[in-house]
Amino acid sequence: MMTHDEPGPARAARRGLALRLLTAASCVLVTALAACSGGGGSSGGSPAAGASGSGAHPARGGVYRTAVSSFGLTNNMDPVGETQIGFAFSVYDAMLRELVNFRHVNGAAGTEIVPDLATSVPAPTDNGLTYTFHLKPDIKFAPPVNRAITSKDILYAFQRINDAKLVAQYGYYYYGVIQGMTGKATSPDNAISGIQTPNPTTIVFHLTKPTGDFLQRVASPAAAPVPAEVAKCFNTPGSYGRDLVASGPYMFQGSAQADISSCTALKPISGFDPTSHITLVRNPAYVQSTDNTRANYLNGVQITVDPNVADIFARVQKGQLDGSMTDPPPATVTRTYLTDPSLAADFHSDLINQVESVTMNLAVAPFTDVHVRKAVAWVLDKSAMLRALGGASHYSIATHIIPPTLPGGLAVSYDPYKTPGASGSLAKAQAEMKLSAFDPRRDGKCDVAACKKLVFIDISQFSGVDTVVQNDLAKIGITIVPRDLSVTTAFTALFTIKELEPMSALGGGYADYTGTFSFAQPNFGSAALSAPVSCCNYSLVGLTQAQAASYKVPYPKTGIPSVDSIINQCEVLSDGPQRSACWSGLDKTMMTKVMAWVPYVWGRNIVVTAPDVTRYVMDVATSSISLTQLAVSNHVSIPS
Repeated sequence: MMTHDEPGPARAARRGLALRLLTAASCVLVTALAACSGGGGSSGGSPAAGASGSGAHPARGGVYRTAVSSFGLTNNMDPVGETQIGFAFSVYDAMLRELVNFRHVNGAAGTEIVPDLATSVPAPTDNGLTYTFHLKPDIKFAPPVNRAITSKDILYAFQRINDAKLVAQYGYYYYGVIQGMTGKATSPDNAISGIQTPNPTTIVFHLTKPTGDFLQRVASPAAAPVPAEVAKCFNTPGSYGRDLVASGPYMFQGSAQADISSCTALKPISGFDPTSHITLVRNPAYVQSTDNTRANYLNGVQITVDPNVADIFARVQKGQLDGSMTDPPPATVTRTYLTDPSLAADFHSDLINQVESVTMNLAVAPFTDVHVRKAVAWVLDKSAMLRALGGASHYSIATHIIPPTLPGGLAVSYDPYKTPGASGSLAKAQAEMKLSAFDPRRDGKCDVAACKKLVFIDISQFSGVDTVVQNDLAKIGITIVPRDLSVTTAFTALFTIKELEPMSALGGGYADYTGTFSFAQPNFGSAALSAPVSCCNYSLVGLTQAQAASYKVPYPKTGIPSVDSIINQCEVLSDGPQRSACWSGLDKTMMTKVMAWVPYVWGRNIVVTAPDVTRYVMDVATSSISLTQLAVSNHVSIPS
């Protein structure tokens, strides 16, 4: 995987990479299956929204026992460096509180910002440049700290993000946005000029420019309060996570026994071992009446590491586990649940903030010509690609780029390249190709040498997609050479601008938070091309002549389209219909005028539960299950 020396955008994109790999490594190629039942798509406005199971108010108690194949890329659960793996964010939601937060449910309600530590969601002042938050009284840290959370604890979290040594995973959403935040501080004690704490219950942020989704950015786990008396002991990336102090309803088991009298006395809390387990128990300092977003039915959560994915699902079926969490089930398990009516209610498949796309490099012929790119969009058989990835239980066919679960995501019905059965249209592809400079014979095929033997970057888990793309593109005269590489090699090649990789099957991934800017800027903004090795603008959308000269890559005579102006326009708009419409406009521009990506599937989060799960909720904000909304009927207790 990538190291802590990656540039900012590359570090932020590791989440999408990691989640794609977790999914791909476990998905076995199966025939297309019918869309599945379970918790998909439901929504509402209360903590019960998006729930499936018995009733809105199930009994409290019991333990959710689950397993994952790896705790990889969680930065040892240090919020400042965690790569936004879905299950880690589910754990953070259970352990940490932020100034504002999401409702932790599915559907549109799950994208709504609501107060958490703050008394209300503030409206910006000073022409959108100032945000003032007032904290609710008497909210405390969990043991071993056991004291009131103050504004300085939130300030300290941002000072950690600003500390260069801690390598903040998504710090660049704050750098240059909050006055004084550069990511170059030499200590977490360094002051930030743009954050003021006039009293223990007030914190004020001063921005350099209006930022319409600033509230979503401060809902990040990295922005949760941090007690300096504990965190000061950890000055290397990932080290604080072993002794993470909770502010939410749950904490690591053994937290109360941690000795914080000195840094030398402080040892790793027993409830978390990055090689084997996470065990959560109720936080005795938490007061439910201060929290309107978390239901907290469970008495605890046990997450163990089991690298054998098939074994995880076998244990669910035997009743040894209450459900899965992140790993998609093997094909045989999927088939069993979708063909047995008595099991269908325990199979949950929900759309999440993910898209996968075929990428085309706009600096490489023949993809310097928009008509060639549109021909590719017309010819690809997305239904065949879906089957290659496990069928409708694992993914949904994508008709545009921005996932419909994100604000501004267009309706599924929007599809400028719609064909019967999503199987592509050779006739329309050939008609588009005839308009290009790369079809001198006007026979609907790419006739020149630039169209031959183009490298197509992929990883071995997607080899079925390679075959579909290879066969379809050959019909319009484009021949590709699939290169199924190791994960590190594949993404290093795509990140390295001077490599000029023509195509890949790996465009997309996940939004870094439930705000569309976090999806659009890394993938399509020229700012994502600010370093020689940059993620994730593989298509080089918006590459400038100056950047091309700096990286010593050729710049097409026809130029390269940019959507920077649209992204910048959307970023400053306040959250609401106007901002959503702006992002919708970006999606339409990318699909009809730029066409650098051909989206082929939107992701789904798949969880199989045991019958004792009486309430299941998927959290659209984390693209994972909502541990604070889940309920079970078992009588399991966690040994002390």
